Parts: sequence; structure tokens; C-alpha cells
Amino acid sequence: MKASIKAISYYLPEGVLSNELIHQEFPEWGIEKISSKTGINARHISAPEEFSSDMAVKAAEKLFAEHNIDKSEIDFLLFCTQSPDYFLPTTACIIQEKLGLETTTGALDFNLGCSGFVYGLSLAKGLIAGQMAKNVLLITSETYSKFIHPKDKSNKTIFGDAAAATLVTSERGFCSIENFIFGTDGKGAENLIVKQGGMRFPVSSASEDVEDEFRNVRNDKNLFMNGTEIFNFTGEFVPKLTEAILEKSNLAKEDIDLFVFHQANKYMLNHLRKKIKIAEEKFFIAMGDCGNTVSSTIPIALYEAQKQGKVASSKNIVLAGFGVGYSWAACNLIVE
Repeated sequence: MKASIKAISYYLPEGVLSNELIHQEFPEWGIEKISSKTGINARHISAPEEFSSDMAVKAAEKLFAEHNIDKSEIDFLLFCTQSPDYFLPTTACIIQEKLGLETTTGALDFNLGCSGFVYGLSLAKGLIAGQMAKNVLLITSETYSKFIHPKDKSNKTIFGDAAAATLVTSERGFCSIENFIFGTDGKGAENLIVKQGGMRFPVSSASEDVEDEFRNVRNDKNLFMNGTEIFNFTGEFVPKLTEAILEKSNLAKEDIDLFVFHQANKYMLNHLRKKIKIAEEKFFIAMGDCGNTVSSTIPIALYEAQKQGKVASSKNIVLAGFGVGYSWAACNLIVE
């Protein structure tokens, strides 16, 4: 059975961390240097009492209002996050109640980061193909800012908080969801990690701050990212991922009108674009005003591409997510 993306909306928290504010706190980081290297001018930061479920609800409510969607028709809720409200209960259950979805609605969380949206599309398509649902609400929501040490200027510069809501349906949408490629390499798990907080390493007051060679401060309660290793990983696997999804879809690179990759940072994206030899006009970047929002980067970029008319003027689109895990996934869409 066919599955299509019907609509996308997203929510950004009110708090804004601009390059100017980062420069004030870390004078060695010039405003232009931050902007040119990362492609980010500002990031939105969740309020102290604002959590992933709160942002998810706001994104979903925007989706219902913007696109005139009847929430009673939602059969299944998929929620992607690595910053859940609780270990248990499932945050998707909390969102179901807050949104007032029918109690006949299925709901589950899945823990993935930068590849999460593409994985979510595959799960939604599977539910529809298996005739277990007709309308799936896929929500991505992250509050990575709550994992970042106040003196970790590197990660503070890159990551922002956001939530995106996508309706995947068995009816006609603006894009049909076609083929998928997945990949996993757990050897890279410790290169992007929040070590403390789970069962293996409970939060401990004994964790001490450590300053790296670039004077970024963090401890085991905070987000750690080995930027060099993450960059090397993407350079090795993303070109192969792109080639694989094209081959599976029986398409040539020239057949693709729009590539929407996980919006990691401008430097990495441009490196990948040049390595894969994608024309600049076919490679969409939309992270300047929100930063790297993890699982929400691709739906936010798709929303903005649609707003600019780039989706309507396309026929074939490729999405690719990659990062924490290591985990990667790609799919192709056909504009309807």
C-alpha cells in the first residue's frame, strides 16, 4: 500500500542563542567565524521547564492548524527522541493524552538521533503497508541543549532545540515515500554520547569537569562529541549511502532534483556535497536560524524547501540522515 507525506510543521522554542551572545561569552569566537564555519546564526533553546513532550505537542498542534488536519483521524503516533521526559512511561503516551488523540491510537517512542526522521518514515510506511494504520503522526523532538555544559562552546555553537510533526498517510500527499537504505556501526557509539544517566552509568555527583585542548568544558553528564571522528565517519559512509539509495531506486544522480541531508553544519555539508559531486542548486541547506536540531533537521528543511517552491518544482528527492549511533538512513521521495 502506498504511503505519502501529507504535511509538515515545526516548532522552535522562544529562547534564542545568537552568535552575538556566544561571542560575548567566548570572545575568542568571532561572530563571522562562527557563521562562516557552521552556517548557523542562531539556535533556539528550550526553557528550563520545557521538555521534549511540550515541544512535540506544540509542533503537532501547529500541524493540525496549518494544514486543517482532523486529529481524530490519527491512527498511530511515532515519537523520535533521545531526550525523553522520563525513562518510563513512554513519552508518546503522554503526548497522546496532551493532544487529545483517540485512545485507539497506537503510540511508541524510538531512540534515534540524526537518522531518526528517515527511520520514522520507514516505520510509518510499514504500518500503512501492513494495513495497521492509515494516518501516522511522526514527531521528532530534542532538547540537546539540556545535555550541553555551559562552558562547552563547541557544542553550544552547533546544537539547537526543536520539534517537527509530519503526517504520513495512505492518501495522496505532496511526496510518496519510496525506497530505503539503512546502516549501523555501533563501534562509533562513544564518539557522540551522554555517558551518564542510564542504567550502565547512573548520574553520579562524582563526575568531574574536564577541559579539552580547545578549552571546551564537559563531564560525563554532558554531551560529548568527537568532532574529528564524526567528520571522518560521514565522509566515509554518506557517499556510499547516497550511491546505494540511487541504485536501489534505479535512479542516476542527475535524476534527483533535490537532496536534503541531515543539517549537521555547513562545513560538513559542503564537504559532502563536493565529495559526492552534487550541484549546489540541488543541495538544500536550511539551518541558519535554528542550528543542528538532530532528528528534526530534515523535516524542517523539507518544510522550508516546500515553502520556497523547491519541492513543487521537483520530481525526485533524496533524504539522508546520519550521525549518533553510528546510524544512517536514506530514502527517495517522488513528488506527487
